[in-house]
Amino acid sequence: MTILRQVLAVTAAVAALGGCGSGGGNAAPLEISTLSNRADLISDGNAIVAVRLPSGSNASSLKVEVDGRDVTSSFVVASGDSRQGLVSGLAVGRNVIVAQAGGAVSAQLIVTNAPRGGPVLAGAQLMPYICATRVARAATATAAATNASGFGTEAVDEQCNIAAETSYFYRSTLAGCSTANPHPSPPATAPANACFKPYTIGMATPADLATTTTDGGLTVPYIVRLDRGVINRGIYEMAVLFDPAKPWANGLAPQATWTGKLEFLFGGSSGQSRRQFRPASLWNHDAALAKGWVVATNSLIDGSRNSNRAVMTDTVMMMKEDVIERYGPLKHTVASGCSAGSMTAFAISSTFPGLLDGLLTSCALNDAESSNQESVDCGLLVEAYDRPRWRNLMAASGYSLTDINRKKAAINGHADYTACIGWFNSFGTNKLAGNFSVVREVTTANRETGVITERPLAEPTNLCQLPASQVYDPVTNPGGLRCSHWEHAASVWGKRADGEANATRDNTGVQYGLKALTSGTITPEEFVTLNETIGSVNRSGINVPARAVADTPALETAYRSGLMPDYKLVARVPVLDFRGYDDSLEPPVTNTGRSGLHQIWKSFANRERLQKANGTSTNMAMWRYGVSPNGFVPSDPMAAEGFFVMDQWLTALKSGSTGTLEARVLASRPASAGDYCLLSTDATQSIKVTNPATCDADPLLVRGMSPREAAGGPLSNDLLKCQLKPLDVADYQPAVLSASQLDRMRTVFAGGVCDYSKPGVGYQPSWGITTFAAGPGGQPLPAAPVSTPR
Repeated sequence: MTILRQVLAVTAAVAALGGCGSGGGNAAPLEISTLSNRADLISDGNAIVAVRLPSGSNASSLKVEVDGRDVTSSFVVASGDSRQGLVSGLAVGRNVIVAQAGGAVSAQLIVTNAPRGGPVLAGAQLMPYICATRVARAATATAAATNASGFGTEAVDEQCNIAAETSYFYRSTLAGCSTANPHPSPPATAPANACFKPYTIGMATPADLATTTTDGGLTVPYIVRLDRGVINRGIYEMAVLFDPAKPWANGLAPQATWTGKLEFLFGGSSGQSRRQFRPASLWNHDAALAKGWVVATNSLIDGSRNSNRAVMTDTVMMMKEDVIERYGPLKHTVASGCSAGSMTAFAISSTFPGLLDGLLTSCALNDAESSNQESVDCGLLVEAYDRPRWRNLMAASGYSLTDINRKKAAINGHADYTACIGWFNSFGTNKLAGNFSVVREVTTANRETGVITERPLAEPTNLCQLPASQVYDPVTNPGGLRCSHWEHAASVWGKRADGEANATRDNTGVQYGLKALTSGTITPEEFVTLNETIGSVNRSGINVPARAVADTPALETAYRSGLMPDYKLVARVPVLDFRGYDDSLEPPVTNTGRSGLHQIWKSFANRERLQKANGTSTNMAMWRYGVSPNGFVPSDPMAAEGFFVMDQWLTALKSGSTGTLEARVLASRPASAGDYCLLSTDATQSIKVTNPATCDADPLLVRGMSPREAAGGPLSNDLLKCQLKPLDVADYQPAVLSASQLDRMRTVFAGGVCDYSKPGVGYQPSWGITTFAAGPGGQPLPAAPVSTPR
C-alpha cells in the first residue's frame, strides 16, 4: 500500500504541473506571447511576456522558465485567464520560454534577443563609429572630434552604450517662456526663462508650477520625467508626465498620468555622420506632454544625424519596445516630422507596416530617393545655366534677365528660378561624394544672374565627420571611406564590383524642359542645347557629360523593401499634412529659414501616390497656409489643433469599426480632419477655406512641379529610373525641331527617351517588413513566431 500511495502521489503531482508536457487527453495548451514586440525582434534582454491559461487549468500552479531558469515570480495577474511578466536577463540570440500548469498542455516560445546596441533588422552597422563624450573633444590629425553626450559618465563599449539617467522637470506658468532645450550639454546652460525647469523629488512646490489635464481627464501637477540613454547606438530622450508620489517600476503597472499614447519626433535634413550625437529634436513638446503622451526621440531618427532609414526603422522598433516595457501598453503611436522627418515617417509606414499608427507631416518631402533625384536635377540645371553654351545662347537671343529666369523656372517646374538654387546651395553636386574642399554656390548677390562662385574651405570637409586621412580622395586616398548617402547605407544597398555602394541615381532618357518646350516658353534650340550639355555628376562629385545610370540592385531594393514607399501600405495610416510656402527664395514671403526645398507640389505628389495605389487618397488630410509665424511649418495653434485631430482620428480607428484596416482608416476620419487652407490674404490666418479651387487660386498655395514632371514625368514622381522608348517627334508638338536638331537629340538619347506610361525600372510591390540581417538587398521577414505545445 505504501508503494501504491507513493505512485498515486507522484501521478497527482505530475498532473498538477501539466505532467511531462501533457495535461491529459482533453487538456488544451497554454499560449505564450510577447507583448512588447514580436518574439523574434526582442532587444536589450527584456520582454513583456503573456501566458494565457486555458479553461480548467490550475493558475496557481503556473511555472515559467527561460532556458531552465525559473522566472515565475515576475508574473502578475493581468486578467482572469492571463498572466504577464517582465522577463529580464534574456541572452543574446535564441531563448526558450517554457510555461506549464496543472490541467493544461505545457508550451514553449522561441524568443530571439538582440543587444541593446543593435542591430535587429538593419544589417551590419557602420564602422568606425565615434562615441559621444561627457565633454566635446576637438579633432586631431588622426582622431575624430566627439560630440557632447550630456551624460555624467562615458560610453562603456564599442556600441557607445552609456549608463541611463533620469531627471525631472516642471512646466512653469511663466508667460512668454523659452522653448529652448532645458537640459543642454555642458558647458551650455538652460535659459533662465525656460518653460521647463529642473525639479527635484521632495522639493517644496514651486510657486510657478503649472497644472494640466490629461486626455484621460486627470488634472495633475505638470511634472515631467525625462529618461535618457542609448538604444541602437543613438542617444534617446523620452519624456512623460510623472507623479513623484507614486512608484513607476515598469510597464506592468503604469501611472495614471500616462494615457498610453506615444509621439516620435523625426528630425529633418540629411547627414552621413559616423559620430554619436544627442537628438536634434527636442523632447519638450508641450501639446503632447500636457495630455499625458510619451514624447520620444533619438539621434538616429534625425535625418541630420543618420540617412539610413533601415537603421531608423530598427531604432523606432527598439524604442517602442522599450516604451512598452518601461511605461506600459500602447494605444497608438504617432510620428511627427518635417522635411526629411516626413520622409522617415512615410518610409517606416512602408518598411514596417504597423510600427506607426498615424503621421503628422509638415514641409513634407516624399522619400529619400526621389528627393535626392530632385536635388541632383536642380544641381545639374544650375550648373548647365552657367555654362558658356547656354549663356552664349541667351546672349545671342537678346533676352533680359527676367526672360531668362522665366525660362529657367519653366524648365525647373518651380514657381520661379530660385528654388533650384536653394537645392544647389544646400546639396550641391560637388557635395554628393560626401567630401569636398571647395563649396560651389550661387550667392545672394548672384542669384538673378545665376553665376556660380567657388569658396575654398580652410580644410577639407567630409560628411562622415572623420579625419581626412580616413576618407576617400581620388588622388591621395583612393581606398578611403566614402561618405555619400548610399555609402552610409551600404548594408541596405550592397556594393558593386568596384567596391562602391549601389545607387539609385539616374537621369538616362530624361528630356529636361520638355513641357517648357511644348508650352512655347523655350525654343527648340534651347531645349536641344540644354539636353546636350546637362550631363550628370559622377560618384566623386564631378560633373561629366554622360547621363547617370542607376544600379539595378539598388532600384529593386528601394521598391521591394518599402524604402521607396509602397502607398498601398501607407493607406493603412491616417496622414495629416501641413503645407506651407517654401517654393522660392524671393519675396513676397519672407518666412524664417526659407530654403526652396519644401515645395507645395510634394504634398500633391504624396496624395497622387495614394490615389494611384488605392483609388483614393482620403486617408490623407491637407491643411495649407501661405504664411506662418514659424516660417514654412505651421503656427503653434494649427499644429496643436492637428495633434488633437490626429488623436481623435486614431481613437475612432481603434474603437472598433469593421472591415480592412484601410477601410477603417477612411471610415474613422473625423469631420475635424477635413481639408482646408488659410489664404495668404487672410490677415488673421483664421478663416478656413474648404473650396480647393479657391485655395489653388492663391499664388502662395498653388502647386508647381518637379524637374522630372516638367520633363514629362508624372506628378507622383515615383520613377527612379524610367523605361525607354524611341524618340518620337510627336512628343514635341506643337514645337517643331529641325532635322539637324532631331539628329542631335538622337545622339544624346541613343538608347531612347523616357516612357512615363510604364512603371519605373526595378519597380515591384513592397513585401512588407524587411530584414537586412542576412545582407544587403534584404529579405521579407517571416511570420512572427507563436508558441507551440510541448
